[in-house]
Parts: sequence; structure tokens; C-alpha cells
Amino acid sequence: MEALVGRLFQVLILLLVVNISFAEEELLTAPYGESENGVPYVFNHLGNQPRYIMILFPGGSGVVDPKMVEGKLVYKAKGNFLLRARQYFVDEEFATVATNSTQSTLRIQALLDDLNRRFQTAKIYLVGTSKGTHDTLELAAYLSDKIAGEIHTSSMKRVSFLNAKDYRNRQLIVHHRQDSCFVTPLTSAQAAHDKYGTELIVMDGGISVGDACEAFSHHGYNGIEKETSEAIKGWVRRDR
Repeated sequence: MEALVGRLFQVLILLLVVNISFAEEELLTAPYGESENGVPYVFNHLGNQPRYIMILFPGGSGVVDPKMVEGKLVYKAKGNFLLRARQYFVDEEFATVATNSTQSTLRIQALLDDLNRRFQTAKIYLVGTSKGTHDTLELAAYLSDKIAGEIHTSSMKRVSFLNAKDYRNRQLIVHHRQDSCFVTPLTSAQAAHDKYGTELIVMDGGISVGDACEAFSHHGYNGIEKETSEAIKGWVRRDR
């Protein structure tokens, strides 16, 4: 009975942490060309003036499509690693933006313009995972002098050619040592680090469940979302 009570207490604390981290979750829209819908995004934050804003590009289809339905905010990809990890990313310094992954420079610029208008002092980072790194890598040259940096997690094979010295901003690769997804081998991430010196964080541990390329395997940092988020935030904080 005592063990059960302890376990229930732990669950209660976890729920409280999630609720605190998501105390401010809202749907915002960046104006975009002639589109009436603009670029919608989910903004999660604690403070009104974050020091860092992390734009999250999920893997898979990359579709978040946030919208209001009968007064309730609904969106997709909640099981994706980056969206699961928001509860650990968001604090007094960090806020997150969840939106559709894209390679469109016009779309990402519209989002940046809106964020820079709202939060003039914040440093912006783009974070992609798995298929989302196709987009972060494609946008890297364009964003080189427009944001503080990019973070590529569980990256596709092309990350092996990522030379951080080619860009004016910061570049980080994050990978799980046991990631066995055939399109995101650790060897590609390691190759970029060994050949070009691109910074690399290799994670260990957690629980792998289901398909090796899905979000709840080692590929998606299942069970070590907090540790992975903290490692990324530690790297970001070195940019003072």
C-alpha cells in the first residue's frame, strides 16, 4: 500500500509539472502573404519575455496543423519526441513554437518576422527531429544569419555533410547511441563530428518500444526526454 501511495504521488507531481509547463499554451498566427490563415503555431511559455525560443519541426509527416475547434486548441504530432519534450524545454527562459515542418524560406521567414516582432530580445533556434532534419538542413544556409542556431536530432544520413564552419550561426547534432533506424544511423552524425568538428551530443538509455524508426523507440529518446532536453538547453545556454 505504501508503495502504491508513493507511486500515485509521483504521478500527481508529474501531472502538476506538465500543467505548470503548459500553463500558457496558445494558438498564434504569423501573417503570410495573401493567405487568410497565415502560419499557425502553438506557443508554449511560462514568462512573457523568453530569452530563447525553440521552433520545433517534428518528424514523420511533419504536420502539426494547430487550430481551434469548438473553443479548444487541437493539433497533431503530440506523440513526436519534440512535442513530448516541450514540458522539459519550457521554463522561465525557454519557450517553444510547434508548427508544420517546412523547407519554404517564405514560410519560415513569415514565422521569424512574427516572433521577432513579438519577442524582440529572444534568441531563436530551430530544432528538427528525424524527417524534420531534411528541412532544418535544407534551410541551414538561408537561416545562417537570421537565427541563433539549429539543432538536428536523430538526423537523416545527409547530416554527415554538415560542416558548422559553413554557417554564421551555431549548429548542433544530437543522436541516440542505440538509434537503430536504418535512415538515421549514428555513423552519419559521428562522421560530421569527426570530419568537420560539428558539435555532437550522443545520448544513452531509455526504453525502445515498437518500430525502430518511430517516436517511442530510442530514435525518439523514449524515456530520456528530460535528459535530452536538458542536454540541448545546456548547449543553447552557452550562447550568452
